[in-house]
Amino acid sequence: MGIRAIVVDTAGTTTDLNFIQDVLFPYSVKALPDFLAQNQHNVLVENCICDTKDIALEPDADLARVTEILQQWVSEDRKATPLKTLQGLIWKQGYAQGEFKGHIFPDFIEAVKRLSAQKLRIYSFSSGSVDAQKLLFSHSDGGDLTAMFNGHFDTRTGNKLDKQAYCNILNTISLSPKQVLFVSDVVEELKAAEAAGMMTYQMVRDSKQRTGEFRKISSFDELVIE
Repeated sequence: MGIRAIVVDTAGTTTDLNFIQDVLFPYSVKALPDFLAQNQHNVLVENCICDTKDIALEPDADLARVTEILQQWVSEDRKATPLKTLQGLIWKQGYAQGEFKGHIFPDFIEAVKRLSAQKLRIYSFSSGSVDAQKLLFSHSDGGDLTAMFNGHFDTRTGNKLDKQAYCNILNTISLSPKQVLFVSDVVEELKAAEAAGMMTYQMVRDSKQRTGEFRKISSFDELVIE
């Protein structure tokens, strides 16, 4: 049967976690107050504000309080969909204004080109929104990589730690579990993917990283497609 598709995690696997934590997150925290004030009547932003109130169980929160909640969620690295959606919109402005480029590990830049040329389908799955993933890969320091991807998945597909999210991906891309390889640095994500029947590799870029009983690689140069 063989592998026909690869699903890759982002932070820690295709991009440096430090780029997310030291560049993107602080930028979104700083930009949130003005962004919400200027865009609060935009339908998408308004929906995110309402969803934030619902999740926080603060239906009467004013805009200042909503901003405070969202900024706190950033510091907690909460995987809340309204936060991730708003961050994607804010980062879009940052990329467009040239505030930063999307950091992608060089070995993945080369690998995604090679794997795409081999007619393998490539997807990313991140707690960051689909829009944020597209921005990361389109404004990368390796150029625009989006043409190499067949699609992207985020928390709307499911929690990355839950088996069901990976079942949902399989249903969406219409492949059997053994035809799909998931690559991530996070043990719990790999366990969930394996529970759904996917093949796995753990990306281990840091010797201090927590590892599990998975096939391991330290670079996409080592990736073996069976």
